[in-house]
Amino acid sequence: MALIVAWHKTDGVKSASLQVITDDKVWNVPFSYADFKRNGSELDVTLGNCRFSSAGIHLDVHKQGFDLTGDITFDPWTPLRGNIMGPFVAVPFMQCRHSVWSVDHSATGTITLNGDSYDFSDSRGYIEGDRGYSFPSVYVWTQTLFPGGSLMLSVADIPFGLFHFTGIIGFVYYQGKEYRIATYNGAKLLSAKDGEVTVKCKDMELTARLIRKNAQPLYAPVAGAMDRVIRESASCLAGYRFSIGGKTILDFETDKASFEYEWSE
Repeated sequence: MALIVAWHKTDGVKSASLQVITDDKVWNVPFSYADFKRNGSELDVTLGNCRFSSAGIHLDVHKQGFDLTGDITFDPWTPLRGNIMGPFVAVPFMQCRHSVWSVDHSATGTITLNGDSYDFSDSRGYIEGDRGYSFPSVYVWTQTLFPGGSLMLSVADIPFGLFHFTGIIGFVYYQGKEYRIATYNGAKLLSAKDGEVTVKCKDMELTARLIRKNAQPLYAPVAGAMDRVIRESASCLAGYRFSIGGKTILDFETDKASFEYEWSE
């Protein structure tokens, strides 16, 4: 299950929403902006009767035929060493700014969604965020947790003044060590075709392959308005290969991957 809590402003009118994605369904639940509150931090927010914080999630929504209740408790988050955007975090007029808050943490509890129970006993979680006025026109994003680690990769067309460039941000976190893959570290796109993307950064190479998608529609911003529909597979079959200096460190397939492949070929 993926939970996306957000606030947005369209034509000067503020609102909020909660998008919920499961293996086979998606819901977009609207809220008024008055229902959205920061509790001293953007990492501790209230939406109606729900609360999202570093300690966990409390859910209590009953509206428009949608019922969502439950509590998930987190153990301490595992943060990255510094902002995933690197020096680009300080560049003005970026379409979208990405954050990675926790690459891996334990999650325990139960969520009930429209009468169906989801048991998260002894589970693991991942938390990231976006802010900006538009998603990239074309991009690939994927994330997964695996035994001993976690990874995320995003490749996107980035407008920059009168020019465009291919921006890359990502990481592999494995056995307590972080490997950063990003444009500002010299990362380059080698290929993106047929649901597979390969990037190289110094002596590191990472390939992510969407094998069987399970895409659900999500709303994303275009020029500030939540009008664009993208397709996210919150839980799908994907393969990953990571090497350093030509030596394979990871090579696996998992049905617990998240993937968005919005790339023109």
